[in-house]
Amino acid sequence: MKRSNKIKVIITFFLTIMSFYAHSQSNVFKVTLDAGHGDHDFGAVYSGRIEKNIALAIVLKVGKILELNPNVDVIYTRKTDVFIDLVERANIANRANSNIFVSIHCNANKNTAADGTETYVMGLSKVASNLEAAKNENSVITLEKDYKRKYEGFDPNSPESMIGMKLMQEEYLDNSISLASKIEDNFDRLGKKIRQGGVKQAPFMVLHKAYMPRVLIETGFVSNPTEGNILNSEDGQDEIAKAIAEAILSYKREYFGSGSSESVDARPVRDTSTPKKAKVVETVAATKNVPKGTFYKVQLIASIKKTTLEPKNFKGLKNVTMLFENNIYKYFYEETSDYDAAKKFLQEAKNKGYGAAFITATKDGEKISIQDATK
Repeated sequence: MKRSNKIKVIITFFLTIMSFYAHSQSNVFKVTLDAGHGDHDFGAVYSGRIEKNIALAIVLKVGKILELNPNVDVIYTRKTDVFIDLVERANIANRANSNIFVSIHCNANKNTAADGTETYVMGLSKVASNLEAAKNENSVITLEKDYKRKYEGFDPNSPESMIGMKLMQEEYLDNSISLASKIEDNFDRLGKKIRQGGVKQAPFMVLHKAYMPRVLIETGFVSNPTEGNILNSEDGQDEIAKAIAEAILSYKREYFGSGSSESVDARPVRDTSTPKKAKVVETVAATKNVPKGTFYKVQLIASIKKTTLEPKNFKGLKNVTMLFENNIYKYFYEETSDYDAAKKFLQEAKNKGYGAAFITATKDGEKISIQDATK
């Protein structure tokens, strides 16, 4: 074989290998797992129950389950007891081009009877409890070097100061809520208490800087002796980790396809999905006779559970509609062509406790961004 032909064969072989590698990488679902706190930042501490240790233990268990799946790549912000700046945690996920970012924490309250789980998505909120949760987690930045320079214009004691920052929340909010809903639904199946409001919205700095669907999970209260001891136990951590891992894999299957076989070393999760025939009915019902023009609705919640459209199920709110989309039930409050009216409806929803509610827009039945709708 001539030298020139040999070179062509080698180049062709090399390009084929690179093409295969690139294709295989594109099918990999990347998950960044973040264990809250670390090193000198202990987080909440009650009777020997230390948040930084519990969060890390759960993260490592979630990661171990996910790593059993060949099409899932797990990135950790920390795997040991070290301190990582909040902005660096988000940057780790950004550099990895992760598909989702999951930050795991424990809650605490002076009222030691407080218990239950909460899962947050990034967003602004006027709900006092949501702001207090964000304030507690954001206060970590005061332990960082030169934090005043790095976080110029942000006061950790006043999460409302993030209102002045540009949020990339709308692009990822639907997906973030979907992931958060799956996590909370799995916790519910385990018999864990879901604190009022379900999925919540709050201005967490660690979520703000991550440019992908992202959630922050408060797995329970270390301040509660009963719940805290469960969080601090091997069995309790295993149970929580399996619930979170299954939710992540469910999200992957829904939005990225199943790929090869996936495994979760967990008890079977009850299938509450709607039969195929009902799915078709829901989809058709949502799309037929679509009026022309631009309309706004307030999305209250997204869940894999179907709820009867009665005011008593939505904290007294009337005119609630439902859309079944991508295996998720989305519930909306009111509909109007007036954006100012939509903002008033949004405030009503938030006053009722739907802290993660937000405005959606459609034009001739097709979803569009709020920016395009208000132009």
